[in-house]
Amino acid sequence: MSVRTLILLILAVPALVLGGAMAMGIAIPVPEWGRDYVLRFLLDPEVEPLDLPEILGPDDPTRPLVVIDAGHGGRDPGSIGRSANGSQVMEKEIVLALALKLRDELLEEGGIRVAMTRDDDRIIALANRPEIARQLGADLFLSIHADSAGDRSDVAGASVYTLSNEASSEAAARFAERENAADRLNGIAIEGQSEQVSAILVELSQQRTQEDAVEFASLITREGDGRIAFHPQPRRSAALAVLRAPDVPGVLFESGFVTNAADRTRLMTEEGRAEYADVLAQAIRVYFARRAEP
Repeated sequence: MSVRTLILLILAVPALVLGGAMAMGIAIPVPEWGRDYVLRFLLDPEVEPLDLPEILGPDDPTRPLVVIDAGHGGRDPGSIGRSANGSQVMEKEIVLALALKLRDELLEEGGIRVAMTRDDDRIIALANRPEIARQLGADLFLSIHADSAGDRSDVAGASVYTLSNEASSEAAARFAERENAADRLNGIAIEGQSEQVSAILVELSQQRTQEDAVEFASLITREGDGRIAFHPQPRRSAALAVLRAPDVPGVLFESGFVTNAADRTRLMTEEGRAEYADVLAQAIRVYFARRAEP
């Protein structure tokens, strides 16, 4: 039997059966649009196992866990500024030093478990950063960055980003576009990650998760008031890939601008980093204390 004949039989048999049934007055139910038995599923791409970092602090899984993410790293320097002597100031180095200071501050105080997405100079794909927090079962995710204003050395101050499909300002939209392009610019390809899937994950994320992230962001600005220099618009939101974990509250802390002399000084000195770390640690402690209340 030829392939053509087989195809004709496959198409003809259902038609003959339906026609015969109709001639005999037998009703055959057919699917209708909107029937309850029509189901749709979103199948997430299989997540590859990650090399998860060590969890430091109390050996008690009931203690809250915060994952600290130092932005960029390795061949990805992030934003670049120039010091007074003309040497390069790279974001990846500034934020790693600040992240390590915050880790030490939290561990010294005790009661909170801590993990780092990176504790040395290596690159990590954007999608893997929040996924590390998810696979560790983290209670909070904090990504630390520093910005650049190009030739405008007068732009300064820290800001705190939460996730939103709609950017809070044109500057926030530009920042998100630049940060989200880091993988592509550094030649990293993560299979199975699409903009459509990412958008759906954001839409399906628990409302409570986003509310918790907003609360944590407000605690950072509250604890930092009068202690660290904030941008005139310190609270921002944007569609940042590093915050796209639907079940872990996360914020991105923009510590300042490497293109501003005052911000650089604060971020490059032990005293300045200690002040930042103390503010962030206090915000984290208050956040978890609120959740421990009966």
